[in-house]
Amino acid sequence: MPFEIVKSDTHIDFIGKRRIAAMLSGGLLIASLIAIPIRGVNLGVDFAGGTEIQLQFAPGTGADEGRIRDLVGAMGVAAASVVRYGEDDSGAFLIKFQGNINDVTNTEGDVGQLSDAEVAGNDRIVRLQKALADAIGPVEIERVDFVGPRVGQGLRRDGLMSLVLASFFIVLYIWFRFSLRFSPGAIVAVLHDLCITAGIFVILGLEFDLRILAAMLAILGYSLNDTIIIYDRIRENMTARTTVDFPDVLNQSVNQTLSRTVLTSGTTLVALLALFFLGGEMIRPFAFAMIIGVFVGTYSSVYIAAPLLLLLEQRYGGAPTKPTRA
Repeated sequence: MPFEIVKSDTHIDFIGKRRIAAMLSGGLLIASLIAIPIRGVNLGVDFAGGTEIQLQFAPGTGADEGRIRDLVGAMGVAAASVVRYGEDDSGAFLIKFQGNINDVTNTEGDVGQLSDAEVAGNDRIVRLQKALADAIGPVEIERVDFVGPRVGQGLRRDGLMSLVLASFFIVLYIWFRFSLRFSPGAIVAVLHDLCITAGIFVILGLEFDLRILAAMLAILGYSLNDTIIIYDRIRENMTARTTVDFPDVLNQSVNQTLSRTVLTSGTTLVALLALFFLGGEMIRPFAFAMIIGVFVGTYSSVYIAAPLLLLLEQRYGGAPTKPTRA
C-alpha cells in the first residue's frame, strides 16, 4: 500500500473558496502597489550601480556589521550595506553602497574590478582601511568592484526581459501541451507569484539584486511545474467524467494531486530553510525569496490557475455552471 500524506478520499472544496482567495490576492497586490510610492523600491548595487568592497579581518578582531557600518558612514558613505559571509569567526565582510569610490574612473558605463595598484593608490580606500584597522583591528582589502549606472540600468532591462520572455514561452508550452484555454490560468498564476513576492520585498524594504532576479526565475519554473501537474489531472478527469459538473472535476483534480503537492512543497521548504538559517548572509536573500515563492506558487496553482480555467470554460467552453457543493 503506497504511502500517502493526504488520503486519496479527501474532498476539500477548494473551488468553493475561490472568491475569498481572489480577495486575499487582490489585497496583497493592492498593498504592494501602495507600498511602492511609500517605501520605494530598494535596488541593490547590481541594478542601481555602485561599489562592493570585500574585507578580510585578522582572526580574533571581533569585527561585526554594526561597527563597520558606523565607520563607513562616518567617512561619508551613506546607506552602506554590510554583510558577513562564511563562518561567524571568519572575519570576512562585504560592503555595498551606491556611488563610485574609484577616484580615477568616472565613466558612467564602467564596470569592473580595481587592480591592486589602483586600490593601493586610491585615497578613499586607503583612508577606509586605516579607519577600520584603527577602530577594529588588522584588515585587508581583498577586492573592490564597481558597477556604473548605465550598466545597472542594462541589468534591470535584461532582467525584466528575461521574465517577459519566460512568460511568453510558458504560454506557448501550455498551448502546445493542453490548449490555448489553459494558458491564461498558468500565466496569470505565474505573474501573481512574481508580483506577490516582489511586493513583499517592497513592503519589507528588502533589497532587489541579481540574487532576487535568480529567485524570481526559479519561482516562475516552480509555480509552472505545480500548475501543470494539476492541469494534467484536470484534463484526464475531463475526459473520463464528461457528465460531471466542471467545478467538481476541478475539486477532484486538486484533491487527487494534493498529496504530491504537499510532499514536493514540504521537501523544497526543508532545503530552503536550511539555506536560510545556515547558508549565511550571501545566500539568505535568495532563500527568503524562494520560501515566499514556494508558498505563493502552491497557493496560486490551486486558487488562481484552476478557478481561472473554470471561468474561461464556463464562458467560452460550455462547461456546466452549476456551483459545487462541499
